[in-house]
Amino acid sequence: MVLKTTPFDVAEHLNTDEDIRLFLQAALEEGTEEEFIHALNTVARAKGMTEIAKKSGVTRASLYKSLADGGKPRFDTIVKVTRALGCKLALV
Repeated sequence: MVLKTTPFDVAEHLNTDEDIRLFLQAALEEGTEEEFIHALNTVARAKGMTEIAKKSGVTRASLYKSLADGGKPRFDTIVKVTRALGCKLALV
């Protein structure tokens, strides 16, 4: 008997705004810069790249490129995306 598996995608489990906020908060507090950008990518996929692109005023293609592995988004892009997700960056 062959065991069939599928890749785990956390984006499929980010169902609420609270889930998203906690996921991004953990990535920002505990991860590297690259891990936070990857988390933004995951959340944008969970919400829908087209919707986030429209809300943030960034083109969809630019959003994909900025948040891709190895992407180096500008700070203003990160701020726009986090705001489009209903979150804000804060120093405490």
